[in-house]
Amino acid sequence: MDNLHDGVHGLVPREKMTKAAGTMRDMMAVTPGAPIYQKEFGYYCLDRWEREGHPHTGEELKKAAQLDDSGVFSLGGLGWCEAGFEPKFPELVLEDRGDYELVQDFAGRALLCFKGRRNGFMPEYVDHPVKDMESWKNNCKWRMNPLDPVRMEGFDARMQKAVAEAGVGKVICSNVVGGYMYLRSLIGPEQLLYKFYDEPNLIHDCMEQWFLLADYITAKYQEHVTIDMFFIGEDICYNHGSLISPDMIREFLFPYYKQMIENIKKRQIDKSRHLYFQVDTDGYCMDVLPLYMNELGMDFMSPFEAASLNDVVEAGKMYPNLAISGGIDKRVLAKGKKEIDEMLDYILPAMSKRGGFIPTCDHGVPEEVSFENWLYYRKRCLEYA
Repeated sequence: MDNLHDGVHGLVPREKMTKAAGTMRDMMAVTPGAPIYQKEFGYYCLDRWEREGHPHTGEELKKAAQLDDSGVFSLGGLGWCEAGFEPKFPELVLEDRGDYELVQDFAGRALLCFKGRRNGFMPEYVDHPVKDMESWKNNCKWRMNPLDPVRMEGFDARMQKAVAEAGVGKVICSNVVGGYMYLRSLIGPEQLLYKFYDEPNLIHDCMEQWFLLADYITAKYQEHVTIDMFFIGEDICYNHGSLISPDMIREFLFPYYKQMIENIKKRQIDKSRHLYFQVDTDGYCMDVLPLYMNELGMDFMSPFEAASLNDVVEAGKMYPNLAISGGIDKRVLAKGKKEIDEMLDYILPAMSKRGGFIPTCDHGVPEEVSFENWLYYRKRCLEYA
């Protein structure tokens, strides 16, 4: 393959792409009538399915539902729901409370969990590591040093993998914890809302460090690959809309995002490549959606929680150039085939014709969803594959 079309200096020809990579790129470009990319958000039901003797491993589920291979390679290293700390906090049991235990997690938070079970459910968040400027500097800021040598461990091998994946057309994604989710993990959801008013300098110092780390590591990636997508895990909405006002979003988040996006574009090896910007947020997202689109050029949003009254068909009509992932109501999947058909017959024909849509459960498939129901829903999705 010539260097101009090696996936780094230029996109590989379509015939050199994997099927999944081509389907994913069609989705991001909102190509009407293109085959729907088949994936799932995740699973919280695997213990039940295993007990009942059903497929429950990743490969078994992929085969049973004919899910696509991954069309994306995520560079990682910059957090997801928490800050990209290095070193991480030690994970400790702080207190034994009978059936429960208070634990410190890798992000420095105190969590109340079922004893012996820390995953697959929502713990109670009891405490967070940042209370003020002093605790921020003492507990966390130094853990976000972009020059910490641990961050470069395995870097060369990962970049070799990234170059190889780019060479078969996969979407190279720089994924980072979004500003709001990052701040919430540091300070806590309730106290954070006060800090925006009471200690704005603290918020900006936290965000400046977020930017320094994300920008430095992404620049290192860009010495080797061209980035196709910049992804932030934001979670800035609840069931009735945004958790902070548009003015606060503009003041505390957008300056750092704008600079990050601008810097990525300036550093691209293939400067003709469109940089897709994806935002992932729980809750009712329709009020922040135009904000991120109009002011940051957002191209792609997920997961459009149905329980928060997001309607992917209506969103698709309102924003015809927006790529959308999610939108499948997990509560309906727990009912029966009739209810599943009613939901899918509303969503799939319209969104397949429009393009730019990946149907997934609007969060991980919950334990209430039987394997039979899940497989029925996935096989209905294959009608548009």
